[in-house]
Amino acid sequence: MAMHPIAHAANKPDHPAVIMAGSGKQMTYGEMDEAANRYAQLLRARGLKADDAFAVLLENRIEYFTLVWGSQRAGTLLVPISTRLTAPEITYILKDCGAKLLITSHLFDGVLADIRRECPELEILLAGDDGEESFDAALAAQPAEPIADQRAGLTMLYSSGTTGRPKGIRPAPPEDPDPQAMIPFLGLATMGAGMPTDGSMIYLSPAPLYHAAPLAWCAAAQRLGGTLVVLEKFEPEAALAAIEKYKVTDSQWVPTHFVRFLKLDPAIRSKYDLSTHKRALHAAAPCPVPIKREMIEWWGPIVNEYYAGSEGIGMTMISAEDWLKHPGSVGKAIYGTLHVCGPDNEEVGPGEDGLIFYENVLLPTYHNDPEKTADAMHPKGWMTLGDIGHVDEDGYLFLTDRKSHMIISGGVNIYPQEIENLLVTHDKVMDAAVIGAPDPDLGEKVVAVVQPIDMGDAGDNLEEELREFLAPNLARIKLPKMFDFRPDLPREANGKLYKRELRDEFAAKATEQA
Repeated sequence: MAMHPIAHAANKPDHPAVIMAGSGKQMTYGEMDEAANRYAQLLRARGLKADDAFAVLLENRIEYFTLVWGSQRAGTLLVPISTRLTAPEITYILKDCGAKLLITSHLFDGVLADIRRECPELEILLAGDDGEESFDAALAAQPAEPIADQRAGLTMLYSSGTTGRPKGIRPAPPEDPDPQAMIPFLGLATMGAGMPTDGSMIYLSPAPLYHAAPLAWCAAAQRLGGTLVVLEKFEPEAALAAIEKYKVTDSQWVPTHFVRFLKLDPAIRSKYDLSTHKRALHAAAPCPVPIKREMIEWWGPIVNEYYAGSEGIGMTMISAEDWLKHPGSVGKAIYGTLHVCGPDNEEVGPGEDGLIFYENVLLPTYHNDPEKTADAMHPKGWMTLGDIGHVDEDGYLFLTDRKSHMIISGGVNIYPQEIENLLVTHDKVMDAAVIGAPDPDLGEKVVAVVQPIDMGDAGDNLEEELREFLAPNLARIKLPKMFDFRPDLPREANGKLYKRELRDEFAAKATEQA
């Protein structure tokens, strides 16, 4: 049987394809297939041909899957936009990708006026609206038959803009244009992550659907005929309740989710039946070793990790069992060939930090940015995601930090991830970001921006407590010179931290004081 929702709609039309955890709203494979056909018809009716782009600015809602599978059979380029972006960032993406249509909702009325002004020719449809721009009405007006010229579509993700303007990651075209053709990612999902192929999977997605990992893994789960359970918004207790209620078998997380889980009252943590939960994947950022160890103790040896990126150039994976033997590792390469290189582009030896490259046959490009594409390439044709790390004697990869996050203080290279990983294990800390701020003597000074669990704890006493907590574990040069307490950090719901915003803020303050 073909591994695709088109086949599942024919063979098991009444099987739930997606359930929204909060509202309980459901869509069967039959309903999703019909809606996807209508959307492909809508795209053609609005003049979008294969390779034309449309953008999606939506909260987690059931219509996302109509758009994904409609585009996937219309050969179009789906461009998901982060719901956290500002109007100028959104309009930049809309213009950069050449979007001919925007699907959004009234949740984004705050930025829609600017979008309409900056992109006056752009056609807009609103999910959940009953006016003349109603997406629901436009969809219902289309025939439910497949379009005559079906072909596989692509998704062009934009980087989160954590270090500058968002960059469009244009994937290599599919090797087979048939929408139902097998894709390499399915092999990673089944053989790498162990996802079942018999349609029994119930997959929980707690993160925003516009991000690379949730979108790719949700699509894989539906190709495999499973049922998605999508959280409208991540709340730790709600996620545990969803695992129990829907008998979830598979899930995906980021380290921030784990930290939130572990800060819950133990009585709440032990309240829910998680016995159906067989595989819990996590990625997006290095997970502090004590946090992951505690998660494995709680959930059992089901906590598996991978390292990859929106670019899709390679992937490592590690099981809980192997991680316990190599704590802190993100595993061995299961897709692409790893290379760790020094500043001279030569490969370095085991245990030595360097820039991580993947060697692969299919590589993407950065849309409208040949310079950015060139900067990511090794002379031998390998590509980097911009991460620093090392490989041990056994071939296991360890991540140190992102190259762009490195602080140079007094001529010493300091990687913030190490300091952040320590801070979040303190029982009064919910989240932490460590950045470099301008300093007249050192060039940059280490600043810890901390979100306490209780803002009532913020102040000199907590600062002193954190200094004492860090001191035995960090070289003196790495200890923060300054602590800044605030009720929340500029973090994406997918776990990405917008350090650029914090760095810009402290750089502006330094300029004012100069």
